[in-house]
Amino acid sequence: MEKSSQLTLPFLFGKTVERFGTYNAMALVGEKPLTYDEVNRQISGLMRFLEDLNIQPGDKVAILSTNLPNWGVAYFAVTFMGAVAVPLLPDFLPSEIENILNHSESKAIFFSEKLNTKIDQIQATNLKYRVRIEDFTLITNDLNRPVYDAGAVCKQVYNVDEDDLAAIIYTSGTTGSSKGVMLSHKNICFTAENAQCVRIVHERDRFLSILPMSHTYENTLGFVMPLLKGTCVYYLGKQPTPSILLPALLEVRPTMMFAVPLIIEKIYRNRILPAFTKKWPIRQLYKVPFIRKKLHQIAGKKLMQTFGGEIDFFGIGGAKLDKTVEQFLIEAKFPYSIGYGLTETSPLLAGMKVFESRLQSTGPAITGVELKINNPDSKTGEGEIWAKGPNVMKGYYKEPELTAEVITSDGWFKTGDLGKFDKDKFLYIRGRLKNIIIGSSGENIFPEEIESVINNFPDVVESLVVQQKGKLVAMVFLNMEELQSKYSDLIEKGSKLADQKMNELLKELQLYVNQNVNKFSQVQAIMIQHEPFQKTATQKIKRYLYN
Repeated sequence: MEKSSQLTLPFLFGKTVERFGTYNAMALVGEKPLTYDEVNRQISGLMRFLEDLNIQPGDKVAILSTNLPNWGVAYFAVTFMGAVAVPLLPDFLPSEIENILNHSESKAIFFSEKLNTKIDQIQATNLKYRVRIEDFTLITNDLNRPVYDAGAVCKQVYNVDEDDLAAIIYTSGTTGSSKGVMLSHKNICFTAENAQCVRIVHERDRFLSILPMSHTYENTLGFVMPLLKGTCVYYLGKQPTPSILLPALLEVRPTMMFAVPLIIEKIYRNRILPAFTKKWPIRQLYKVPFIRKKLHQIAGKKLMQTFGGEIDFFGIGGAKLDKTVEQFLIEAKFPYSIGYGLTETSPLLAGMKVFESRLQSTGPAITGVELKINNPDSKTGEGEIWAKGPNVMKGYYKEPELTAEVITSDGWFKTGDLGKFDKDKFLYIRGRLKNIIIGSSGENIFPEEIESVINNFPDVVESLVVQQKGKLVAMVFLNMEELQSKYSDLIEKGSKLADQKMNELLKELQLYVNQNVNKFSQVQAIMIQHEPFQKTATQKIKRYLYN
């Protein structure tokens, strides 16, 4: 792989423009793509606009927007001039946005029109400028306001160093504490370059972006990486609902895309599994391993067509993929790849090449990254995963003590995840250390593993296992529409019959779970969750809200 001599965003993007200037770079689905030359001109024009707003190197500039090409133009313009991008998740509450803008001391914000109502509700001390991202219009009553001109040229030349801060990413974690992760140009560019040990990215690829660009996962791997390699990235411009996503897949026919497990798990449970379980004869045949594999291969070919027919890399990360769903993907010969990382590591630490899968493994460390298991258990080999490499963050913004807690004096980052290696150094993750439940006899109970079993029960959408008064309790969110349709006759006959059927279902679920987990992990009660669980950007349940 060709190595770059300087790991900064402006240097690497400049090399891309030299090589692929006339190639397509970014587009909204259904619209004409911008070429790399056009994107480069827009970046230059926006840098001049930011100069006119007196944005200096080191100043913080926030971005609050759904995915669109101008998001990328804004991000590059800010970072190319040595300022610091502060990407905000579109789903953040106004109070969260206000806290982040104040904590980061952001001087300006790019926002999309549909999120303007959130901006109107905040009071940010340092915020001087609000810029509509769709057309880069400064929102002000001043008639002499600076105006964005795509053809304008910067007044000065900016020298950006590898160790300069490029972005502060505020996590919306499962533990409830939002921290500002400081990522340098080297952090981001190193990952974008070295992640290609999993799959080389080139100018003939087509990316379809469906995850928030403000999340490090999509930002580094689905935005920076392809745009440093001459690839064209397509954006939906809307939430990736089936009615929006499916036509886009057929139009773009992507070769690569990234997703969180929930997306492929929903497709499996809502579209694929019912086809094998609704009719009694097929349900019986499906229990035979040889026949099941053949049926999965047929389903895999249909799944490929659903994704446009040309995809050869479907990256899955952000949370653990359900074991049953992964087994299907393997048997279906679908070109998926599992990755593992954290915002603090820019993000990728380990990755699995397509068709080299080992069930439930995230693969080996990527090139240039060291992974180790700290103080592994002598019997299981399990321990906390520690990482070292050029992709480890500079630290948490304004939090030196918190930084010192997670980065050792010799540069090891403590991930907070429990895992182990196999003989070939392939990594297997058990769960978050903070999520482990200690049983009555001191056993380690992993709620994620119990939830994986629960989620494979028919009519369960998602679940959360918690400990209440020393007992394991499963909170389950059911597919009520499906249940109401299935038992409509009972509902019509009276609520008592419907309640009785629901109680029978929950007892059946509890029996199913306890037959498929070890004795320490058996649940003592099941509670119905009436609303979907609140989730992070990568669709992990915010556990702290329910514990």
